[in-house]
Parts: sequence; structure tokens; C-alpha cells
Amino acid sequence: MSEKPHDLTGRTFLVTGANSGIGQITATRLAERGAQVFLGCRDGAKGEAVAAPLRAAGARVEVLPLDLADLASVRQAAATFVARGLPLHGLINNAGLAGTRALTRDGFELTFGVNHLGHFLLTRLLEARLREGAPARVVNISSQAHRSAKGIDFTALREPARSRTGLREYAVSKLANVLFTRELARRWAGSGVTAYALHPGVVATGIWRRLPGPLRWLVTRFMITPEEGARTTIFCATAPELAGVSGRYYDHQRESTPSQVAQDDALAARLWDESDKMVGLLP
Repeated sequence: MSEKPHDLTGRTFLVTGANSGIGQITATRLAERGAQVFLGCRDGAKGEAVAAPLRAAGARVEVLPLDLADLASVRQAAATFVARGLPLHGLINNAGLAGTRALTRDGFELTFGVNHLGHFLLTRLLEARLREGAPARVVNISSQAHRSAKGIDFTALREPARSRTGLREYAVSKLANVLFTRELARRWAGSGVTAYALHPGVVATGIWRRLPGPLRWLVTRFMITPEEGARTTIFCATAPELAGVSGRYYDHQRESTPSQVAQDDALAARLWDESDKMVGLLP
């Protein structure tokens, strides 16, 4: 990233999970640079706690109620944004969780439902606004954990996590983030909307909140801060040198090669089609 970040006045961004961690830092830095930022938050009160001091400092931020584990909430959030009549220049699909053994409101494995499926639907419903905002970017927060996923068992996506810690399912959801980015770049080629997947670093955020206490302490002990973790997200969302680049994977603000499975075009296409069916965009 350049030493002096360029001004973002006149640009509109939507950041999911913006009430804490990487999402909060990302939304704050974008707003500080003049962007109008929508904070997609499940907890409205926590979102307002982030928004209030930014507004007081003159930033243009709004809280957008959004529960990625509830597809009806995703549809409502998208409809609310669309109704504003604004072009969208950056969609930061940041929110996530790990270590769960539950289902979403619509009956999908919770980690996959939040980390991929909710974001997939949100992106699809905001497509027209993103195209209107072109050049626009979709940034999907993945993880190096995607490398441990050997594929996607589509039959397992409608039942709670089978692994004891839920971390195996987390890896699958992060693989889905990379595959989605790849397929998004292919299907939306020429639209002016580009897509990026990234590993933010192993960051101590609320994503690990559902892990048992001792395990949570162990896995977060040597992690980096959300401030450090947000750097690659902001880079992918704003760096001028990435204009026109799409479908790539980044780590520490540099392009990196994802796992071999994450480069499987047939799997990426199947994931898109299956996701369309899961969220009701296709019968």
C-alpha cells in the first residue's frame, strides 16, 4: 500500500461484521479516508457504538442490520441498501465465526452458512449496485485454513459440524471463500467488478468466541492484532495497483497461490450453482 493512502471521498463501502475485530478496523479506516461506510452488523447496539464516535468526527457511517445466519435478514439488508439508491464501490465480506456445532435459521451448517452462504447471497443481491459503482470490488476474507480442506462434502452442509471442534468445517468454509472469489471473477468478467480473496493473518478476534475456553486461549495466544489483520483487507479493497485484477488470493498484501483444491474451476462452478439453490435463487 502507498505511504499516503488515497482519498476515498465519493466512494461507498459495505463491511460485514463491522462492529468488532478486523471489520471494525476496516470500516474505521475507510471512513477516515472519506468513504461512506455501511456497517453490516448482527448486533445493532454494538454497531452504533462503533458508528457514534466516527460520526462525531465527521465520518459518514450507517449501521445496516444484518444476520448472516438468517437468509431473510440478508435479503432485508440487501433490500435496505438497494432502496438507498447508492452505487456500491466496495463490498467487504468480512464477518465470520469458527468452532461451531449448530445450524443456521435456514438449516445449514452454521460456519458454512455464515462464512460463505450468507455472503454469497448478499453479493448476488447487490450485484446491480456493484455494477453501477464500477470500478467496484468484492473482497472475501478467507484464511490459510482453507489449505487443510480437501474438498466440499455438499451432503454435510445441511447438518451440524461433524468434527468435535468445528475447525474442519471452518476450513471448508474458507475454501468456499476462495472458490467463490474465483468463480465470481469468471462470471462477472468485463463488468468492472473485481473480486479478491485473502488471508488476513491469524488474528485474535471474536471469530473464535464459540471455541471452548481453554482451546480459545491456546489458539489466540500468539495471534496478531485486528489492526495488523486489517491491512491486507484494506489493500485489496483500495490499492490502485490492483485495479482490473480479479480472482486472485492475497497474503500479507501480496498475491499468493491458494491450495490446489481452491484452483479447481469445476468445483468453483459447482459451489456457485449449489449455493444458488441453497439460497433460493434457483429452484
